[in-house]
Amino acid sequence: MSTPDDWDTATTPTNPADPQDTPPQPLYPDVESWVTKHLLPTYLRQSGPRTWCAQWWRHPEAVERLEALWRAWEALRLDPTTGISVWWRDHADHHLPILLSTDGPFARCAHRGHQDLPNPLPTQPAPPDWWVQHPDTDTPTPPP
Repeated sequence: MSTPDDWDTATTPTNPADPQDTPPQPLYPDVESWVTKHLLPTYLRQSGPRTWCAQWWRHPEAVERLEALWRAWEALRLDPTTGISVWWRDHADHHLPILLSTDGPFARCAHRGHQDLPNPLPTQPAPPDWWVQHPDTDTPTPPP
């Protein structure tokens, strides 16, 4: 049985020269390669209303969601049993309907091609002492 003291060493390679201890390299070098060479040729649904922008890389929300999908795919493809099924169920089936929805990040591009994005939601800086360091984590939290 492992203990918290063992956790740091449990995932550390015992012999860095051993090729089995080196993490696998991504199959695709970046999110653009993955989107153009894997996702778009694979996801060919025609049912229901959906929106897409050929200049998807100009949409920050889309880039973050697609990057998350790519990174999850790269990790889960290595599981020879249920990895890709888990990727579809937990990642693609969640993010793709949001990305392609008629009110998603490409909504303004649906009829006339890429349209510039609206201004971001407004924000104001929090007071300097607003965020308190939580004692058990490195995550700042608002005061009670």
